[in-house]
Amino acid sequence: MKVLLTGATSGIGQEVARILRERGDELWVVVRDASRADPRDHAIVADLAEPLSLTVADLPEEIDAVVHSAGTITLGAIADSAQEDWESQFRINLLAPAMLTRIALPALRRAQGTVVFVNSGAGLRVSAGWSAYAASKHGLRALADGLREEEKSLRVTSIFPGRTATPMQESVHAQEGSAYDAERWIRPETVARKVVEIIDLPNDALIPEVVIRPR
Repeated sequence: MKVLLTGATSGIGQEVARILRERGDELWVVVRDASRADPRDHAIVADLAEPLSLTVADLPEEIDAVVHSAGTITLGAIADSAQEDWESQFRINLLAPAMLTRIALPALRRAQGTVVFVNSGAGLRVSAGWSAYAASKHGLRALADGLREEEKSLRVTSIFPGRTATPMQESVHAQEGSAYDAERWIRPETVARKVVEIIDLPNDALIPEVVIRPR
């Protein structure tokens, strides 16, 4: 299986990459720094915070799955949030997945592939101080829903994990001013296993949405 993956160097994406490598799949990972990529992967150097300069020629002829796992978060009330905080979250969390999916569409269509958007609980509900991040994730859900309607040959899934024990979650706690205890939250490998289960699903079915919450 050929899989295009963002966020492969941290958190959920890192665990997805580990599982796929261990079973022998071929990974194409989008990274800002090629030195951070696993030498077994095809590294595609691009900064998701900037306009993507990738072309169809940068990708394999067929792609079985695209997994969008990269993300960023800056907390803050609407009254206090800087424009650049909104722009960076929308660019990385929404615009980059949209543009990368568009570039990958010819290869996905050939394989009748699967696209998985790793969203967030914030893509379903909004808490105070989370407006910019939640808006980007609500947009990501709309992107997935629109893609599913437009590209009937593809399977498109949104996954909405609750708080997961990743470096991003540690950053969230620091921004909230609260103590971080990884044991309280979902393990990233739990979400990663669900991602792999979705891309392995037989062709007679699709899973539009999955919600995963801490116990």
